[in-house]
Amino acid sequence: MTREEKAIVVDELVQKLSDNSNFYITDASGMTVAETNALRRLCFEKGVEYRVFKNTMIQKALERMDTDYTPFDESVLKGFSGIMFSGENANTPAKLIKEFRKKSGGESPMLKGASIDTDLFIGEENLNMLSKLKSKAELIGEVITLLQSPAKNVISGLQGAGGKLAGILQTLSEREN
Repeated sequence: MTREEKAIVVDELVQKLSDNSNFYITDASGMTVAETNALRRLCFEKGVEYRVFKNTMIQKALERMDTDYTPFDESVLKGFSGIMFSGENANTPAKLIKEFRKKSGGESPMLKGASIDTDLFIGEENLNMLSKLKSKAELIGEVITLLQSPAKNVISGLQGAGGKLAGILQTLSEREN
């Protein structure tokens, strides 16, 4: 690969990283061709883009970003590296990795690191936590539900009390007659 071709790949990677606020760096070494193809197929089905890059190209692209990705230099950018770009849903790649492992019965791909809205997560131990992250839409839905709940309770209480009061008044008026 010539220097110009490498520069084009790095520019493309910088654009991808800028367009996707959530990405996961994985290690899929040791996987067979069939397993790798199955992983790529699952990524496609889930709307996750999976690409393999050289660590030096990833490092050069990360250096050109506004966020400080230096913690990735020592522990994440070693060995075989693939990047999963997830777009809006930050937890999709983590769920995908867990699902793939369950289907294949293996330990690959391994999570090396992730960037979720510029927050860095380094190491495999973060996979379970990342898979449980909620999307912005889910969080907004929960907040709306929580905000509506007290109002619904007050309204139902008033409606119930109003019905009871009307029933009591009707009973009292019928007794007098």
